[in-house]
Order: sequence, then C-alpha cells, then structure tokens
Amino acid sequence: MATCWFVGLTTLDVVHRAAGRPGADQKVTASRQDVAAGGPAANAAVTAAALGVRAVLVTALGDSPVARAARADLEACGVEVHDVVEPGTRFPLAVSAVLVDDATGERSVVSADAALAAAPAPTFLDDLPTPDVVLLDGHHPAVARAVVAHLAAVTPRPRVVLDAGRWRPLFADLLPHADVAAPSADFTVPAEALGGVAPTGTSVGGGGATGPGHPDPTAAAVQALGARAVVVTHGGDPVTWTAADGTDGTVDVPRVAVRDTLGAGDAFHGALAAALAGTGPGGVPGDALRAAVTAAVRVASARVTHVGPRSWLAEVSP
Repeated sequence: MATCWFVGLTTLDVVHRAAGRPGADQKVTASRQDVAAGGPAANAAVTAAALGVRAVLVTALGDSPVARAARADLEACGVEVHDVVEPGTRFPLAVSAVLVDDATGERSVVSADAALAAAPAPTFLDDLPTPDVVLLDGHHPAVARAVVAHLAAVTPRPRVVLDAGRWRPLFADLLPHADVAAPSADFTVPAEALGGVAPTGTSVGGGGATGPGHPDPTAAAVQALGARAVVVTHGGDPVTWTAADGTDGTVDVPRVAVRDTLGAGDAFHGALAAALAGTGPGGVPGDALRAAVTAAVRVASARVTHVGPRSWLAEVSP
C-alpha cells in the first residue's frame, strides 16, 4: 500500500444547503446541513484514504470540542491523524461557515483558516511511516518547513506535491521543493516574488514547453519559482499540465451535473497525490503526470455530482 502524507490545514466545516444566498440583514432556511472536517490537507487525505492509500495527516488540532469533532470525522474516513499541538495546549481550530447554493452547487465559504494561531513544528516526523508522496497546502508555515527539512534527509526523497490555492509568502520557499505544483488558473504570483520580471516561454498543448500551443501564465510563473512540473485547473475547462521532462498537454474535464462544489479542488489534489504515489521517486515524466491528472479529474468530477461532504466517497472507493 502506498503512503501519502498530507501536511497542513484542518477545519471543522458547518455546511448549509439553501435555495439562495441571503442578502444583507436577511436569513434563509437551509434544506440540508452537514458537519465534517475540512481544510485542503484534511480533505485531500480523506480522498486518498477512500482511494486505498495510507493517508497520514500532519496538522494542528488541539483537544477542544471542535477539534474532537474534526478528528472523529477524519478517523471515521480512514485518515491517520497526527497533531502537532501538544496535549492540553489551547489551540483555536477554525470553524468554517459554508453555504452551498441548491440551484448551482456553488459554495461560499467564510473561514479563519490558519490565522487564529501559529501551529508549532512537529517533533514526531521520524516516527511516521516513510511516504511515497507528500502534499503540502501552504498553511501552518512552521509545520511545512519542518516537513521539508525532514524530507531532505530521506533517500530517495519522496515526491512533493504543492496544493497552491491562494498565494501565500510561504510558497516562495516551498515551490523550489515541489515536484508537482497544482494551482488553479486564478492563482496569482505577485510581481515582487518574481523580481518584477514576467516569466516567458511556457506553453501548453503543443507537445513541448516552448513549442506551439497556448501560453499558460500561471504555469510559467510557478515554474519560474522552482516547481519542476505544474498542473493547472481551469474550472470546467481542460486541465493543463507541464511535466519535468518538458512534455505538456491537456486533460478534458467531463460535463457532469454539478450538485456541490465544496472540496472539489481538495479531492482533485488528494487523488493526484494518490495516483503519483505509485509511480516512483524523482521527477514526474509526462506519461505518468498525464495519467495522474486523468485519475484526479475523474475523482473531482465524481465529487461534484454528489450532495454533501462525504456521500460521494463510496463512488470512488476501491
């Protein structure tokens, strides 16, 4: 069984489904509610566990009632949870307020993410099973840096996948370690991070990194900061990929009836990490990256066709 570490954020998501969003000073009645663990790393770990991977989550929880609820959900999904917070230490786990529009399946989220407290660096990494792939989500900087330092001493070094959601200054430190960076097309690298110089020369869909095709500024910027391969999602449009060997291409996203988009990106990243875990260490060649992206697209597409944060897992479980 392949082993993946998922390093980063856990929240507790309180999800309401309603016919529409309330306006200012208004209330709406929910047709459904769910409470489940959330956060990019946690949701990716849940996805990988459903796919049959040994999913090890390194995160900050604490032992509050909120944290205990999140932990119980994660463990029920088969995730091995390792908390960097010392027992008895107060840690304010974020509670995310989520509204899913019943008509469109689109979600709106309000969350403190990791802004409420600084998580400490883990002291137990040597005791964890050696991973095949490590996914970092860019939250909890001390935790991410400790994991990167730990991996430098592992031979062969496990592949690193970076879930690049919104830009964080930490990404400037993490991208040089990323074997695969996975941003969306909305991901923006600040000009100051690039030294004020716009990257050029990356195109996707023409068979080579500088060959004919269409330019992908997101991939170009991420590679300029050191990522060896890049996978860029474009919502319902094809996913573009550029591999470490210079090959590139696209993977079509199937047209499905979208019921719930909450965690779809996290499901994509979890499935991508799980697929890459079976392809060996080192740079990811184009054929392996294309196959992993295809598998991740299939999983994310299944996720959006189901209502609720966990009901879809049965469809992808082996």
